[in-house]
Amino acid sequence: MRITGPIVPMLAKSIDRLPRSPAGGLRYEPKFDGYRALATIRADSSVQIHSRRGTPLDDAFPELVGALYAYLPAGTVVDGEIVCWVGGRLDFNRLQRRYAQRRHAGELAVTQPVHLVVFDVLETAQDGDLRRRPLRERRAVLERLFRRIPARSPLTLAMQTSDPAVAAEWFDTMAVAGVEGLVIKPANSPYVSGARVWLKYKSRQTTDAVIGGVTGSLHRPAALLLGRYASDTGRLHYAGRTTHLTDAQAATVAPLLVAAIGGHPWPAQLTVNWRSKPTGYHQVAPLVVVEIRADIATDQGRRWRHAVRMLRVRDIAPNEVPFDLDLEA
Repeated sequence: MRITGPIVPMLAKSIDRLPRSPAGGLRYEPKFDGYRALATIRADSSVQIHSRRGTPLDDAFPELVGALYAYLPAGTVVDGEIVCWVGGRLDFNRLQRRYAQRRHAGELAVTQPVHLVVFDVLETAQDGDLRRRPLRERRAVLERLFRRIPARSPLTLAMQTSDPAVAAEWFDTMAVAGVEGLVIKPANSPYVSGARVWLKYKSRQTTDAVIGGVTGSLHRPAALLLGRYASDTGRLHYAGRTTHLTDAQAATVAPLLVAAIGGHPWPAQLTVNWRSKPTGYHQVAPLVVVEIRADIATDQGRRWRHAVRMLRVRDIAPNEVPFDLDLEA
């Protein structure tokens, strides 16, 4: 079956310890901090790159389009992560700025280049649709494809091992380079779009929340007011606030905020923390998701007691955010 449009990627769920290897074995890969990207080299050799939510990325990263066109055959579909290396370390903020400044993509491709770390292949003209075949077979096809790709290319084959000891060493040593942890995959697993069969073991535990309002202004938010959907009612409830945003964080979030029109799930005034009186704020449409670092202290189980730290904007839908105050969906 030929893949003709944006692809729903396979996903991973968080774990708090490395699992035992099941029958058939596991494969371990570094978890890179970047943009998930699915790239298609169509039959006419045109190239399309989409984010996990289907957002086109071609125009923002022309160096990747050129490399995919040059080195992978028509009819190939690959899955990977776009990353930006600065001084031997992953720089997610630089990557975000690359995307935000995509009108200058041609110049930035030279001065601030990115790489695509490829970890899976879904289809080739020679092999057909590979999604039902086990990971170990897809990996063999991917390694075959990369034999023709020179080392200087912005396309990089993801590291992979079946040795838990090697994986543990990666986990311990790669954090200094900005690698988030490990992705663990059953070697016999097919590629199932949207399924959370893969596992992620992160060196830091973070979670996601939906922006429902801001203090300050929409143009320069001072803090984000965050929501979580309730598991019993399905309604978005207020779950906590962030610490004061830096100028860089505010500049990243502000262009994505849309003022709420025609109703909002929260009242016009909120008790933003457990010691404050109700206060006004700017209601926004609950469309944007951010990754945060939060402690486990809660106020009556419905909100984080302490202000949380915003880490970055997430390219996921609000309905993918965990319920209540769970750490993982």
